[in-house]
Amino acid sequence: MWCQPACSLFLTRSLKLVWASLQRQRFHTAGSRYKSRTGAEHLWLTRHLRDPFVKAAKVESYRCRSAFKLLEMNERHQILRPGLRVLDCGAAPGAWSQVAVQRVNAAGTDPSAPVGFVLGVDLLHIFPLEGATFLCPADVTDPRTFRKIQELLPGGRADVILSDMAPNATGIRSLDHDRLISLCLSLLDMVPEVLHPRGTFLCKTWAGSQSHRLRKRLTEEFQNIRTVKPEASRKESSEVYLLATQYRGKPGGL
Repeated sequence: MWCQPACSLFLTRSLKLVWASLQRQRFHTAGSRYKSRTGAEHLWLTRHLRDPFVKAAKVESYRCRSAFKLLEMNERHQILRPGLRVLDCGAAPGAWSQVAVQRVNAAGTDPSAPVGFVLGVDLLHIFPLEGATFLCPADVTDPRTFRKIQELLPGGRADVILSDMAPNATGIRSLDHDRLISLCLSLLDMVPEVLHPRGTFLCKTWAGSQSHRLRKRLTEEFQNIRTVKPEASRKESSEVYLLATQYRGKPGGL
């Protein structure tokens, strides 16, 4: 089992809400609208409609199912807390930013807790979200975007860097894996100038032959590294997350 007891209780509560919603849905009606689609498209659509996390996202007003990945990882590892500054890379459509805003109190909804800050960056447009600042369309690896990120972050630093980014899939598994590893490594290049010492870095990757390169780099720069596979990640997916905590900080850094 991947979940700790607290996380399991969280998922159980969410899925109970979803189950009630499922009982009110008539999937055969929805499916009949897509008879003209190819077999592969129909299978994907059927799985998507029956996905409990898709339903949970609708019930709990998250922008997409990926919110539950971050919610679960945060339940287990306490990544986010009130007052932290968060940089959300590859933020579209904004589900992780929604979670971050709630957990760091970026909208100031809890007057008794410190107010955090959430900055989301993506190549795609992101609809506004109370409590979050979005920089889009923007390439997080572009030096011009990097300078803007430093300007927008309070104090020019983040306490947590989140990345659910992935390159557009080519269908060639080894190539897609290599491209994602390169993307994660490019994010790590900005860490010395953006991440606060003792900060946290969480990134998505796909298991493959080059994973050791990313893990080695993280080991050099962070005290603790762990691999996390949330329940919301589809079982057939090679997707895993690398959680690096306690950033050592560059020599002479803050």
